[in-house]
Amino acid sequence: MNESITTYTGAHLCPTSPDPQSLHIEDIAHALSFLCRGNGHVKTFFSVGQHCLFCAKEALARGYGRQVALACLLHDASEAYLSDVPRPFKNSLPQYRQWESQMLCVIYTKFLGRPLTKKEEAQVKEIDDDFLYYDLLHLLNEPSSRPAPQILIDFSYDVLPFEEVEEAYLSLFFQLQKEECIHAYLNARQ
Repeated sequence: MNESITTYTGAHLCPTSPDPQSLHIEDIAHALSFLCRGNGHVKTFFSVGQHCLFCAKEALARGYGRQVALACLLHDASEAYLSDVPRPFKNSLPQYRQWESQMLCVIYTKFLGRPLTKKEEAQVKEIDDDFLYYDLLHLLNEPSSRPAPQILIDFSYDVLPFEEVEEAYLSLFFQLQKEECIHAYLNARQ
């Protein structure tokens, strides 16, 4: 039995032992623009891709820099290959969490050049959790007992066509990568 999946771009990838050469940002952007937050248990469609865009833009607004913004854009990229598992269920699946962690490490290494530091992981998690507060409130009418986190960007839960989300995701990815390359080049020249 074949252990790989066929991706949108036609690549073949084994989700439990991913080859970085089989990971393509076009596959990630496409798949995440089709995946619904909350495993589909929401009032209206809201894609994981749109959530990741919000997180990346928020990282920039908070001054966390391009590397963390790219990490925010990619923080749910494993879902493009492994699907999403709701947090309460995921906590009882140690093997899934291991595969997810491994997949994210490969994704971060391929697209960021290295895994995240603990500080960067904490910044990404903070932003993700802050948006989860608003996701629960707006998509499920489920208020939280924690104080409302401050979000610096303008955002809405309007339903966007998947093509628009996919295009915006790719555009932001390439913009951030280009800026990172320019930054690395300038630093190397000094």
